[in-house]
Amino acid sequence: MDEDSLLRYFTYAHLPGKLQKVSRLFGDLARELCETLPSGSEREMALRKLLEAKDCAVRAALDA
Repeated sequence: MDEDSLLRYFTYAHLPGKLQKVSRLFGDLARELCETLPSGSEREMALRKLLEAKDCAVRAALDA
């Protein structure tokens, strides 16, 4: 899977409001990384780690 296809996991419009607020931060950063960093394995890994962090943050928001 290439980095740009990972961006689909950073969408947030389908989420309820309080989860959108959390997820949007990560989605914005993911898009910014794709625009500013050169394509390659390190950028892909950064996106994967960011996705993992986003998932944790959204789950934490569910418990709030």
